[in-house]
Amino acid sequence: MGFNMKALQQMQNKMMKMQEDLQNSTFEGTSGGDAVKVSMTGKYEITAVKLDPEVVDPEDISMLEDLILTACQDAFNKAAEAQAKMMQALTGGMKLPPGLGF
Repeated sequence: MGFNMKALQQMQNKMMKMQEDLQNSTFEGTSGGDAVKVSMTGKYEITAVKLDPEVVDPEDISMLEDLILTACQDAFNKAAEAQAKMMQALTGGMKLPPGLGF
């Protein structure tokens, strides 16, 4: 199977551009009916946490901790899903060997 070097270079450039776009994207995770919102970049960096004042109950800190954790997981899942869709679009659904993705 021979590869066209120009086609490989174009694919690499496209992948780099898509990865840059993904990393510059923001994903919002929520929990508790939007009482807790977490913003995360495509680099999986949390950039903001917003709490509805009504969800802050000094008598129930564990509930708030659970809501924050759930919102973080939601944001992470959205970023991971966007990355998977990007890779699928790039590869046309072809599975890449481990280590060749992002």
